[in-house]
Amino acid sequence: MESIWLEYAWALLILIGLEGLLSADNALVLAVIAKHLPEDQKKKAISYGIIMAFFFRFAALFAISFIANVWQVQAIGAAYLLYLGLKHVIQARFGKKNENIREEVKEEAAGKGFWPTVGKIGLADLAFAIDSILAAVALALGLPDSPLGEFGGMDGGKFIVVLLGGIAGLILIKYAATWFVRLLDQRPALETTAYAIVAWVGVKLAVITLAHEDIGVLDHDFPHSTAWTLVFYGVLIGIALLGWFAPANKSLEKEDL
Repeated sequence: MESIWLEYAWALLILIGLEGLLSADNALVLAVIAKHLPEDQKKKAISYGIIMAFFFRFAALFAISFIANVWQVQAIGAAYLLYLGLKHVIQARFGKKNENIREEVKEEAAGKGFWPTVGKIGLADLAFAIDSILAAVALALGLPDSPLGEFGGMDGGKFIVVLLGGIAGLILIKYAATWFVRLLDQRPALETTAYAIVAWVGVKLAVITLAHEDIGVLDHDFPHSTAWTLVFYGVLIGIALLGWFAPANKSLEKEDL
């Protein structure tokens, strides 16, 4: 019995690290979407975003079987993250190239208002909640059954692991969002990097959708394979490093002085 609990403890540590990465993505999106708002509204929008992230992730916990089995839910999440990420990246790469482009983008974003921004944050939170719960369930399902019976449509012990991992992720969102707000002020070019990461997480959800047993385009176990996991996080880290060390960061910082 002790070996089972040791295995659960190890899985929980891994899940907390995984949720930390997903929460960092989520927090970065909160900071980017709310960036155009005045300072007081920005803080309020991020606070609402954190509250919605809490709500969606806890709601997802009690809809595990639905999220894991209905591929349309996964597809909608993937489509939204891909749209949100690629739209910004394409505009940044192929849009107007003049010194006023950033001001034009700010004016366009500011015209969207506070509540539309909160709504956009909510949709992003929902998509990330789907991704988070699918990742947690995939890890938990590999654990042996516990003597705690069933809860929430799955083994009680596995449910507790998913729940604790989710709580850890939500705590990380709260602190990471504040840090990313400050970071984006210092390195404005990271905004495009953030959206590239959002699009890549959308690709991950799309892969999960295509591997769903009702779709069958990809092997059912492929999204949880070691090869795909290494590719996904390797590319994710690569995007983050490229954005961090991009020369554009320095030039943009000088423009703001």
